[in-house]
Amino acid sequence: MIVHALNDRRTALDAALSRLASEATALTDVATRLVETLRSGHKVLVAGNGGSAAESQHFAAELVGRFKRNRAPYAVLALTADTAILTAVANDYGYQEVFARQVFAFGQPGDMLLAFSTSGESENLLLAARAGRKRHMTVVGITGDLSNSLETLSDVTLKMPSFDTPLVQELHIIVTHLLCDIVETSLSSESEEPFVGTDLSRPVETGVSRPQHEQTLWQGLGQDEWQI
Repeated sequence: MIVHALNDRRTALDAALSRLASEATALTDVATRLVETLRSGHKVLVAGNGGSAAESQHFAAELVGRFKRNRAPYAVLALTADTAILTAVANDYGYQEVFARQVFAFGQPGDMLLAFSTSGESENLLLAARAGRKRHMTVVGITGDLSNSLETLSDVTLKMPSFDTPLVQELHIIVTHLLCDIVETSLSSESEEPFVGTDLSRPVETGVSRPQHEQTLWQGLGQDEWQI
């Protein structure tokens, strides 16, 4: 039974991936806009509901942390992660406002709003997209295959070629990894040297200069404060 289920899933995923190739133009557009947003010093806000909320945090984690390369962290913020904000806004203004209010708070012209949605019809994402447009942000929707309201509010929409929600979510994961790989490859290749982190527990090595913000913080710590 398990083998039969795996074979069925493999067949469905293979077919969907073959059809996803038809979205290469949209994927290239999203990747280009994403790289340019981060290269120019702007940030990316990411949102979604349910499995798409988890995917939003997955996407942010890969780029603030790392995907495959040691490099500088990128400015990506999942709007699904702060439970105090989410519950306060939902309680005071309604769940439909949980992302839009954060977009108004954090979004700036030149930033990007990336919305994951299998349906493209979630009211809180539609309000967030409208907020993003009012803040002069680039709005990107990553959805399922059905025509939807989110795509009418997005600068570019990347549609997964499936009507099956679990399969759409699996394709979202694949697209997340493709975009993270493209971002790392594009931006880390522009750095002159690899990023080594901000470990303040290590003494300063002779002849090695730290970034200015690290030097300032390091100089503010006495020897007793950092030695274990």
